[in-house]
Formats: sequence, structure tokens, C-alpha cells
Amino acid sequence: MKDYVISPIDITIIVVYIIGITYWGLAYSRKKTKNKTQEGYFLAGRNMTWPIIGITLYAANMGSPALVGLAGDAYSTGISVFNYEWMALVVLVFFAIFFLPFYLRSKVYTMPEFLQRRFDIRSRYYFSFITLVGNIVIDTAGILYSGAIIVKMVFPSLELWHIIAILAIITAAYTITGGLSAVMYTEAVQGVLLMLGAVLLTFFALQKINFDIPRIFAETPKSMLSLIRPMNDKAMPWLGLVIGVPLLGFYFWGTNQFMVQRILSARDTNHGRWGALFAGVLKLPGLFIVVLPGIIGRILYPNLPSPDLIYPTMLFNLLPVGILGIVLAGLIAAISSSISATLNSASTLMTMDFVSNLRPKLTPKQLVRSGQIFTGVFVVISAAWAPHIADFPSLFKYLQQVLALIAPPVVAVFLLGLFWKRSNATGAFSGLIGGFVASLFTVYVRYMNPAAFPWLGHIQFLLVAPVLLVVTIVIIIPVSLKTAPPPKECIENYTWSLKFYKEESKMLIGTLWYKNYRYQAVAALALTFILVYLFR
Repeated sequence: MKDYVISPIDITIIVVYIIGITYWGLAYSRKKTKNKTQEGYFLAGRNMTWPIIGITLYAANMGSPALVGLAGDAYSTGISVFNYEWMALVVLVFFAIFFLPFYLRSKVYTMPEFLQRRFDIRSRYYFSFITLVGNIVIDTAGILYSGAIIVKMVFPSLELWHIIAILAIITAAYTITGGLSAVMYTEAVQGVLLMLGAVLLTFFALQKINFDIPRIFAETPKSMLSLIRPMNDKAMPWLGLVIGVPLLGFYFWGTNQFMVQRILSARDTNHGRWGALFAGVLKLPGLFIVVLPGIIGRILYPNLPSPDLIYPTMLFNLLPVGILGIVLAGLIAAISSSISATLNSASTLMTMDFVSNLRPKLTPKQLVRSGQIFTGVFVVISAAWAPHIADFPSLFKYLQQVLALIAPPVVAVFLLGLFWKRSNATGAFSGLIGGFVASLFTVYVRYMNPAAFPWLGHIQFLLVAPVLLVVTIVIIIPVSLKTAPPPKECIENYTWSLKFYKEESKMLIGTLWYKNYRYQAVAALALTFILVYLFR
């Protein structure tokens, strides 16, 4: 691999940024005395407004794994990877309409806690454990791996654990001290810088080909410029787009503590909904500022040994001195944003789902201290797993394939829990365990012993996830019907009904149209489907 030299000017920009954002995060943490309580530390005092929620959701999602992974997948398979991005908006609309108000009204700290309210503590412990595993092997490990790819291009002699230590120290400095409040406000700054970096890279990539847009279409296979792919497509068959991508999207945006924690910090339901929709709209430009550079990269650098190298390769080859420093600072912002988000999420889960239940007499100060300790522990575990990601075809495929195995049982339980009043605790827990066993069997067949069931090993992973969802539902329904109905208190405030919709409609009477989330949702969906139609 080619070694890249970074100028003193660029290094200065990066160092100034790192020092500045760390100092600002620490100063903000000291200023906010509300972080002394567990609500202040883990949920920012439940006082966040929609712009902060929206841009931090975007920044936490569009970390280095997304930037490196989306560009890399576009380089190898085409723009169909953008389907994950526009589908995120569709999922967020569904989430904002149906699930979000129940989450906020319940005043829970974590998604597993919500499952306990709807079902029982067994489901809470299971889901908390699965989410912790996901935070470690998917989120944090993926961030560390993608960060290592970029840093090693500049400092090839640097060991992975050196990189991990540097990133952890930078981020932990304000994450451990300030909790979610410090994380979200620093993420807001980093989100702006992140988008600026993506726009600059796209500009210089287009400049490299003299803004010859027709050349992109001429030198790129037509199939790679289409969002809707045939059923035999290995990357994203159209059926996988219809039934697989929404499933993974709902798990990520609607049940994953890593993302939902920001919405739980909302000042009220309106700010939560506006923030979620704002985040979805911010995803749409990704086709042009994240995916497009990967397509242009195929023209400029057609023979890279790994598709995940295209994003860092373009950074160091195309950006001039000074601009490179700004964009790298933005990428470091993405890395630190995502690490801080996953660490705060994991520590919240461990503290509020396990420690607070097992040791209910702990004071708020002791609970905060517990969260700070676990923040450090999870960094070490993630670091040990990160190198194994290199065994997958690309970073983005790794993220989605692992998600496809752990998401379906959880999504099934949440969907039935909200929309089917008869689903009960025994049914939910049986579904979670049964779905988990089915997922383990799938892992065994697809990756450890493919010769046993060769036909199953060849099914595209986006089609495997819906099958696991159905398996879980098939377990939940009969078990729930054969056991006692759920208590009334588990249904009243945790299931959706037409009555709830009508009551909300009355509350929206007189609301200005641009403040009405229903009008906002329709406008966002219309914009999305226009974009999809143009690149179908």
C-alpha cells in the first residue's frame, strides 16, 4: 500500500481541531451541573431541541464506517448502496408516527427498559445483552477499524492499538466527564464539519475529471447507476430492498439504543419527531456527497486491492494542502462522534438495565460513576474484535450482514408489542430466544459449515433477515395465544390504536402546517421518492 505524506499545515489544522473540540466538550461538561444526576448524564436532562437531535442523529450514523463503507460499496457494486440511506428516511417517518410518542411518554432510559414495561424483565435483559454485543462488534469495532485504515495510510508503522488508544483518549475526555449532553453538543459541531468535508471531496473528485458528468455515465456500467436492481443481483436484489432493508433500518433507527437515546433526550414529542425527520432529510444528499465519490473513484483508481481504500485514497490524492487538513479533521470528527455515541449508549445500557436493577440502592452519583467505568471497559473489548472485520468483503457488508442476523427477532417483538395487544411476555421472550437460535443456526450454515445446506449459504443476506423475522413471529403468536393475556398496565400506554390516532388528530387542529409533523413527513417522503424515481 502506498504511504501518504501529510503536510505540517494539515497536521496543525487537525491538532487545533482536536484540542479545540476536546476543550470545548470539557468546558461544557463542567458548566452543566445537571449531569450530576443520572437523567442529566445519560439523557441530557431530557431537554434537547430538534436541530440538535437531528444533526447528532446524522453525525452519529454517518461516522467513519459509513463514509468509508458507503464509498467502498459504491466502488465495488454501484449506487444501490444508497438504498440504505433513502430508506432510512422512510423508516424514520414510520418511527416518528407510531413508536416515538410511546417511547417519550414512557420516560424510559433505554429500549430494553421499554420492553420490560410492555412485557417483562426477561425481555429487557436479553435485548440489553444483544444491544451491548451489537455496540461492541458492529458499532465501536467498525469505527475503530475504519479509523485504522485512514491513519495507517499516513503512519503505516503505527500499530492498531496505538490508533485505538489515541481515538479513545480524545473521545473519552469529554464523553466520560459530560455524558450525553456533552456528546450531543460536540456532535452537532462535528456533523457540520462532516458534511463540509464530504462536499469538498465530491467537488475535488469532480474537478479531477473536469466536471465531465457524461464521462461518469459512459465509463460506469449502467447497472451500477441504478438503485433498483434485478432479483439475481448479489448486492441488493429488489426483493431485499423491499423487505430486507426496511427491517434492518427499523432495528437501527427505531430500537437501537445507540440512535434512539438521542430522541429520548427530546424536550417533548414534537421536538423528537422534528429531529427524527430532520435526520432523515439530511441522509438524502448522501447520494451526491458520499456515494458519488465512490463511483468517480472507479474511474480514477480502478485497481485498488480493497474497495474500502477508495475513500482514504481519494482524500490523500485529490485534496490540496489545507483542505486535506479540514476534511481529515471532519473524518476524525466522525470517528470521535461515533465512538462517543456508542460508548455512552453502552454505558447507559449496562448501568440502567443491569447495575441499577441488581443494586437498586446505589445513589445517582454512584450510577454515573458506574457508567463512566463501563465506558472504558467497552473500548478494550471493541479493540480486540476490530481486526477481524478485515475478513469480510467490505466494511459496509460486514456491518449489514451482522445486523441482518441480530435484528429480526428484536424487530418482531417490537412490532407485535406495539400493534398486537394480545402479545405477552412469554410469547415475546420465546420469540427472542427462538429467533436467536435460528440466527445462530444461520451463522453456522453460512459461515462455518456451508456444505451442510449449500442452498441456504447462497441466499442473499437481505432475504435471510425477513425469514428470521417470520420465524420469530411464528413463535410469538401461538405461544402468546396459549398463555395468559398480558396485564392491562402493559397494554394501555404501550400499544397503538386508532383511538390514539384520533386523539392526536384533535391535538393537531390549529397547528401551523409547517409545524405539523404529518405534513413534514409527507413532504419528506415525496422528496425521497422523486430522488429514487430519477435513479431507478
